[in-house]
Amino acid sequence: MSSTVGQVILCKAAVAWEAGKPLVIEEVEVAPPQKMGVHLKILFTSLCHTNVYFWEAMGQNPVLPGYLNYVIMYCGECWGRCDRSSIRGHLLPVFIGECKECAHCKLEESNMCDLLRINTDTVTRVGCVAKINPPAPLDKVCVLSCGISTAKKFGVTEFVNPKECKKPVQEVIAEMTDGGIDRSVECNVNIDATISAFECGHDGWVVDVLVGVLHKDAVFKTHPVNLLNERTLKGTFFGNYKPRSDLPSVVEKYKDNVGFVCPTLAYMC
Repeated sequence: MSSTVGQVILCKAAVAWEAGKPLVIEEVEVAPPQKMGVHLKILFTSLCHTNVYFWEAMGQNPVLPGYLNYVIMYCGECWGRCDRSSIRGHLLPVFIGECKECAHCKLEESNMCDLLRINTDTVTRVGCVAKINPPAPLDKVCVLSCGISTAKKFGVTEFVNPKECKKPVQEVIAEMTDGGIDRSVECNVNIDATISAFECGHDGWVVDVLVGVLHKDAVFKTHPVNLLNERTLKGTFFGNYKPRSDLPSVVEKYKDNVGFVCPTLAYMC
């Protein structure tokens, strides 16, 4: 490990050169970490749908060529000028950072970060890795760097296919729920589904949370009266988790067999 400190490292990487084209295994040079930086060794990889979305150049800010590597499990190999205790051992890299110093990080309600907005570096920053308990199975918990599906586990019982409805699906759901639902969480990448998730809510108190990453040209359209009728529309990024502060506890829930994570990870076995 000491032989790589402060040196350029040659590594293999799956590079996306063009939108929608097969990834190409290339040899790349990884620069040594600078202040508050860290070199990471890849142990396990878990690509998510958002990776594919940006690979297809459908995301908000597609950048190619690039590596689809923000949802990856690493183990710290060498580090720059920073607190070594924060990056020694098993780490979950995350695509958003947590510097713990800016206004966002100090605010309990926000998981944004003024200094570390999006992690796109090969040599990443200390604020973009979450230290986890070493006994956690790395090949399973690597998926926790991004979203996991939990709807059925939390009790979803009714499923409506918009393609099978003779009227707009928001009208169907409103009829099923005596005027509309109380809360909705949109996890799709389809703008029509996003609008339906908002419009199927009950006047006066519905809260609709947008989660999905929509096409860069997508436009959200709804009648202003829907907002005047005291419907609330908001969004969330990474489930409002503060990555460095909150992810270690999610890993512990998996280790302790606390339900909501287990079905997703068990499916991988």
